[in-house]
Amino acid sequence: MAGNAASPGKTPENEFDRDLMPPDPQGSHDVAGDSIITHLEIARLIERAHRRFLDLLRMELTRLSTDDISPSQVMLLFTIGADELSVRDLLERGHYLGSNASYNLKQLVDAGYVNRTASQRDRRSARLRLTPKAVELCDRIRAIHDSVHRQNVRDDADARDLVTAYNVLRRLEMLWTGSLRYGEGN
Repeated sequence: MAGNAASPGKTPENEFDRDLMPPDPQGSHDVAGDSIITHLEIARLIERAHRRFLDLLRMELTRLSTDDISPSQVMLLFTIGADELSVRDLLERGHYLGSNASYNLKQLVDAGYVNRTASQRDRRSARLRLTPKAVELCDRIRAIHDSVHRQNVRDDADARDLVTAYNVLRRLEMLWTGSLRYGEGN
């Protein structure tokens, strides 16, 4: 699980090496002299990790000979999951932009991955549910990811590292959500 960070003072050979370097070596330091990692740097790392994950999904879709859906659309399928959701619920659950989600949903409906029906209570509201085609694709991708997980999480320490990373990211999400709702200082 642990990556090899570029050596301090060494010039990175490519963008990936540069991304692994400690942030701004000349920048802020705490009392002990250690580099301070800011929320901006964490957000940039999360963004890069997300892009890499979408690249992996793209590669898996190619291996599965599935060319009628994008990696971002696959993530929408996983967000819908086994539930029947309204479009509003999907937007809130996945934190998607409305126009982007609408475009992707139309593509998913047209490609036969999502059934979109009018709500019985409110005809203006649409309900979303995965089709068997989408469920099958999600199952195949989940199986690939389960295999990759087993290959990369080799022992209890690796598993604990993943749990710790997940918990830290959840706390950041809650912190940032609280800042949005209640203001900068919470």
